[in-house]
Amino acid sequence: MTNDLSVEHPSDLEITLSRAVDAPRDLVFAAHTQAEHLKHWWGRGNPLDVEIDFRVGGRYRYVEHTPDGESHAFRGEFREIVPNERIVQTFEYEPMAGHILEETVVFEERGGQTVVTSTSRFANKEDRDGMVASGMEDGAAESYAVLDSYLKTLA
Repeated sequence: MTNDLSVEHPSDLEITLSRAVDAPRDLVFAAHTQAEHLKHWWGRGNPLDVEIDFRVGGRYRYVEHTPDGESHAFRGEFREIVPNERIVQTFEYEPMAGHILEETVVFEERGGQTVVTSTSRFANKEDRDGMVASGMEDGAAESYAVLDSYLKTLA
């Protein structure tokens, strides 16, 4: 697998993103779950405010501050956590409150890399199509490129 983001639409209600990163699984998991790591890469590497209570039933809120002066807030709740293997959480873009998806993120070690696969399940096709139209695929690809660079600073 390359370090390019793979995007699939396995159904009318789902988007699956998959990407290999050059770091051990425990470090990649930590980068997805700890504020001190998230602020360096999530949101394409833009300045990020992070509030996270990483436990089942805990909540998170991220506010990305873009170069054009805009702020974008996202929030959710953790539903399932299997350390270093799997996270199930909700995800909601605050300006579009009520359009909540469920995201399952799986971490697998393969050939010295960690493959992160995220499957987002939407309430309806319109919400899924709206997310695709929002440019989220490009944003995710940019974020994972920043994650790669950030992880290299930790090695």
